[in-house]
Amino acid sequence: MKNKNYFPIIATIIFVAGCGSPSEETSAPESVAPDSDVTAAPAPESAPVQTAAATSTVTIAPGPDVQEILQEALIEAEPGTTIQLEEGTYDFILGLSLDVDNVTLRGRGMDKTILDFKNQEAGSEGVFVTSDDVLLEDFAIIDTKGNAMKSHGTNNIVIRRVRTEWTGGPKETNGAYGLYPVSGQNTLIDGCVAIGASDAGIYVGQTKHTIIRNCRAEFNVAGIEIENCHFAEAYGNIATNNTGGILVFDLPDLPQQRGHDIRVYDNKVFGNNTKNFAPAGNIVAGVAAGSGIQVMANSNVEIFNNDIRDNDTFGVVVASYFASGNDVKDPDYYPYAEGVHIHHNTFGPSGTAPKGAIGKLVGMILGGTITDIVWDGIYNPEKMKDGKLAEEARIVMHDNVKENGEITFADLRGATASADPMEAKVNRDIAAFTGELPPVNPVVLEGTD
Repeated sequence: MKNKNYFPIIATIIFVAGCGSPSEETSAPESVAPDSDVTAAPAPESAPVQTAAATSTVTIAPGPDVQEILQEALIEAEPGTTIQLEEGTYDFILGLSLDVDNVTLRGRGMDKTILDFKNQEAGSEGVFVTSDDVLLEDFAIIDTKGNAMKSHGTNNIVIRRVRTEWTGGPKETNGAYGLYPVSGQNTLIDGCVAIGASDAGIYVGQTKHTIIRNCRAEFNVAGIEIENCHFAEAYGNIATNNTGGILVFDLPDLPQQRGHDIRVYDNKVFGNNTKNFAPAGNIVAGVAAGSGIQVMANSNVEIFNNDIRDNDTFGVVVASYFASGNDVKDPDYYPYAEGVHIHHNTFGPSGTAPKGAIGKLVGMILGGTITDIVWDGIYNPEKMKDGKLAEEARIVMHDNVKENGEITFADLRGATASADPMEAKVNRDIAAFTGELPPVNPVVLEGTD
């Protein structure tokens, strides 16, 4: 429904006939091969565009009426519209929303076009998207009251070179999520920056076919979180100064469960020792400061070619949901981590100063310093046969290296969920967990061209 209560648009509207060759940057989001390089530079502004109908570019500059101007542009947009935001700071008191398919919202750079919500009075997000075939790129969203950018049920969304930040540093009162796509298919988050979220800087939840690449997440509780997702990968990212670097979680009581087929590779995960500042009751409030990569209750996860170092509590930890200390009431939930393949990673120092309740407990169980790789040792007894865990349910590792030492490992054998954890018979024999699992297939994004 179109709302006519906004001020007239004071903007330049340029109509371009669909008579030239398509332009990469002004058409709908392109498909991206998962192993391709960083995306090409934007096409010249004068390049022609082509869609099924004539397309338009609406150019908006900062000004006193920009709240009404931009929101009406988003409402009045037709498929194929590009909304070009110029360099400068845009001040908003309300959230912005987009529900039109095939729209591009573009700035002049994540450090040049700033959407400032420090005076936000209403709205759960800064920018909220519920339409398909959307491209967001080259701007920043700062100091929102709630989440910075959220999409829900959106298919074929590309978020490229977008910065989200709470500029006052880590605080419990910061918004929960920076970039927050949920319940969609074909999501690409590329070259973005997320700083200061009280839950996760970059979060994808209940999605299918998702790529997070070439991003930087810093000073969030969770740097990058992949939750209840099917077919996702995170590569080429930097996660540092968060409470936890990269989290691959599956939680109960959600419409999409049994997260599976996740690849985490070619990332730098270091120095994630920021004190946990999540609000009490949040699931990530239990993440120990000093956590590198955590996998909880997911299946078919491959972790490889990462550089993991200087995380005070965990390098890599694999756990069932029971390790969270929460009861499972959802009858459809599967709480075990299975088929986790950890290989060809490089480890630096970690585990030397365990933090948080779970970190300190594991530290006591292991005698002070936590091993490079930890498994809680909780498995589905139905997957046991002749005293061995089924191959597809195993935790396996090989070809990991550690600077100035040997890789260390601990199977806690359920100690964290035991009434008397100090009595657990910890297994440190890494040889029992060597082996191979089939590689997880790369994510291929379809329908984003």
